[in-house]
Order: sequence, then structure tokens, then C-alpha cells
Amino acid sequence: MFLSIKNLHVNYESLEVLKGVSLDIEKGDINVLLGANGSGKSTMFKAISGILRPAKGEIFFQDTKINKLQAHAIVKKGIAQAPEGKRLFIDMTVEENLEMGAYLRTDKREIEADREDILDRFPVLRKKLKVISGNLSGGEQQMLVIARSLMSKPQLLLLDEPAQGLSPVLVDEVADIITGINQSGITIILIEHNLRLGLGLAHWVFVLESGVIATKAKGTDMSEVEYAKKIYLGG
Repeated sequence: MFLSIKNLHVNYESLEVLKGVSLDIEKGDINVLLGANGSGKSTMFKAISGILRPAKGEIFFQDTKINKLQAHAIVKKGIAQAPEGKRLFIDMTVEENLEMGAYLRTDKREIEADREDILDRFPVLRKKLKVISGNLSGGEQQMLVIARSLMSKPQLLLLDEPAQGLSPVLVDEVADIITGINQSGITIILIEHNLRLGLGLAHWVFVLESGVIATKAKGTDMSEVEYAKKIYLGG
């Protein structure tokens, strides 16, 4: 199994947020993690990334247990996270932010080749390499967050609310970018409140409810109405 989470319990301060999450992710899929606010979606991402240490349970990535590894070691294993909220080094240029994404790599030729490939995927960033990232528009900052995460050359990409605060036109652009990333061979787990985007991209949908996975379904088997009924009406 590409990623396997078994009976995961994670506390945030004194609150138990994840209460025994188990799920398996196949290589090559786009997986969408849905759930109401406070259900533990971002907490799960932080546990996978090594930012939060689980109180109980195990996380395996390509058959290697990673739940006791430090965050930088997990990045080296091939997992990258694009966090919500357009978190950038806002006083650094676009180019410097991209360089920070590859800070654990030493293969200079491959880094340069990957950088060119990423800039081909995000042409707006190529035009603004010397611009301070804090001066970018919201959509451009979101593109940079994703691009920077790709510079670590991940096999698994965790995308936390990539369409947050974007216009409908930019949401469609983000959808195309995510599809292209996936088609390049990168497995994706996506947290997204925009149901049209999330369900439109998903090969598999996982619904997190009260700290556990309540539902797993094929993306084609869950509509926005069915999701709303399950979350808000208990259906």
C-alpha cells in the first residue's frame, strides 16, 4: 500500500482531534478529504507530515513507518504539503521561495530541470521570479505555494484548501493544475471546502466525522447533495 494509516489518534493541546483514523491510499489517485470544520482534516495532514506527533497509531509510507520521523525526514521520503492560507516567505522573492522548496536536495542539475518544468506549469511565476512574494496577488501566491511544494520532488502531495479565497476562474485553473500534477505521476490528497472542485477531481472521497473516517466512496458515487445530507442531516 502506498500510504496506510492505522488507528491514528492525535491530540491538539488537551483535545483529542483524531480518534482512531484508518485509511489506505493507492498510488496515483487523487483523494479528497471532506468534513465539517473542526473534524480533524488539517490535523491529519500535520500528522502525516510529521508536524504533529500521534499519540497512538501508525502511518506507513511505501511500507516504511514514518509516524516517529521528523518533518524534514518525511519530506526526504517523498511527502510534501502545500499548507492552507498561502503561507510563504513573504519577504523573499518568488525565485527564493522556489529555492527553499528544494532545500533538502543536492542534485543541482535535477533541481534546475524540475524548476524549469514547474515554471512551465506556472507561467505566471516565470514572469515574476524577482518579485517579492508578499506583493503577489492572492491567486499568484497560491500558485507559488503549490509550486514550492513541488520543488521537493514529492511522490505524495498534500494540498490543504488550494482554492481558498480564489475567484471561480482561478478555481478552474487550480483544478487544471492539480489534474496535471496527478497525471505527471504524483499521488494527491486534497482538503477542499469547494465541493464542486473536490468532488470533480476525486478518484476517492473520504469523509472525516467526529475524528474518524465515516465514509469512503468513489468520487463518481458522491454528489454535493449526498455529502451535504451526510454531514448536516446525518443521512
